[in-house]
Amino acid sequence: MPKSMKNEKGIEYFLYARRSIMKSDKEEKVVSTESQMKEMKDIAQEQGLTILRTFEETITAKKPGRPQFNEMIERIKKGEANGILVWKIDRLARNPVDEGTIKYLLQEGVIKNIKATDRDWYPDDNSLLASVEFGVATQYSRDLAKHIKRGLRAKVQEGHRPSIAPLGYKNSKYREKGKETILVDEERFPIVRKIFDLALSGKHNVLEITRIANDVLGLRTKGTSRFPPGRVGKHSLYSLLGNPFYYGDFEYPLGSGIWHKGKYQPMITKQEYDEVQSVINNRGKPRKVKHEFAYRMLIKCGECGAYLTADEKFKHIRRTGEINRYVYYRCTKRVDRNCSQMPIRKEALEVQIRELLMQISIPKEFSDWAMSQLGVLAESEQATNVSVLKNHEKSLKVCEGKLGRLLDLRLADEITAEKYSSVKTDFEKERDTLKSSIQALKNPKIEELEKFKIKLSFAESLLQKFEGGDMDTRREILRNIGSNHTFKDGKLSVSIEKPLLLIGELKKQSVGDRERLEPENTFITKDIFKELTL
Repeated sequence: MPKSMKNEKGIEYFLYARRSIMKSDKEEKVVSTESQMKEMKDIAQEQGLTILRTFEETITAKKPGRPQFNEMIERIKKGEANGILVWKIDRLARNPVDEGTIKYLLQEGVIKNIKATDRDWYPDDNSLLASVEFGVATQYSRDLAKHIKRGLRAKVQEGHRPSIAPLGYKNSKYREKGKETILVDEERFPIVRKIFDLALSGKHNVLEITRIANDVLGLRTKGTSRFPPGRVGKHSLYSLLGNPFYYGDFEYPLGSGIWHKGKYQPMITKQEYDEVQSVINNRGKPRKVKHEFAYRMLIKCGECGAYLTADEKFKHIRRTGEINRYVYYRCTKRVDRNCSQMPIRKEALEVQIRELLMQISIPKEFSDWAMSQLGVLAESEQATNVSVLKNHEKSLKVCEGKLGRLLDLRLADEITAEKYSSVKTDFEKERDTLKSSIQALKNPKIEELEKFKIKLSFAESLLQKFEGGDMDTRREILRNIGSNHTFKDGKLSVSIEKPLLLIGELKKQSVGDRERLEPENTFITKDIFKELTL
């Protein structure tokens, strides 16, 4: 009687199906584990076999450690089943350890039957035949690994990187086995090239480039059968910008230090790659710009009192390929969520700042003239102070003499204590006032004059300083021209400091039909000097 027709009464089966992760030529005809199970279930139904449980996994059998296989063997050892249904014997084992386990359990009768589509195995079979069958499967697995490695080495030597192509490229779908090529991804290649251009410009950091790539250029990952295309993260973009693959070289095996020249179209040159690295790595990273938004948290909303913050928007100009950056200032609405104030473009806001600065910005010639006028005024005041000082010193001596005579009168008991106290208080007040005046006359307003000179220097070419200044400079200029910076209904308002306003008034007087550099028939008077030095 043929072995396949033996009486299998009393045998209960586990069905085992496996598919390797890596497909081989021999396995190409195996569509899936589902097809294996269907074929074995058909055999079981035809022969009246009992299947207690199905074990299914997608994993290579080249090494021991398959979870489903190990569970099946443990259950068989416990006596839960004594037969195995399997599509081919090589589905059970392709390594010596699992092969020995199956052969031992079969020879000991723990497994009474292994049924495959091509034959059956029983405990009383010649063990040599089973060893040959398992040995063929094991040797095939070892040879397959060698063939794959040999093929990969040949593939690498020809300039083909044996892995998934990075963003901007794609793996060819139609190829001769072992001759896979990497092609340009027509959709993503120009976008990734634009990302390198943004990095080369030095105008954007990696975080900004990531935002532009996702929101403006619409870059998305390739996606897989399990995961749809998604946004590109900052760390992924760092890896992209630092990948030598894009200038035509790749390392294989990864981490080996062995580099190969790729047989595909490079996206950038080696020089461009090096320039990008100088920007993104720590050694060549440019200093971070302070106050990226110059006027954020400096101006308050005139409606609700909350500070203005800033947002940036990017726009891709398809005609030129440029990426334009726009900054808008708007109310944070932290005080009133229903605040109705609309945002304003940075350029429009700076137009208003320039209008304020034009009122107080003075040319150097005017500043020099004003300085000389202040010098003349200071000398005039000092000359006047000499005569006034002499009069005050004379009056002080008289006052102190009166205090002395008053004391003599009290000691002689010629005036009462009450009268003495009252008159003494008046004389002391007069004396203290004279002392203060004398002290002030001896120390003219040098300090106040110096303070005004600082204001005058600040106003000198102020508009030009603003135009040529960086973000820090512009912020400080706006901060220092006054206080109470507010924005309402599209209008910026600042309470400009009084000395700067007076400088502006003097500037107006100096501008006539011929734009004279000093006021006609006008001088900095003592009253104006007092105003300027407040």
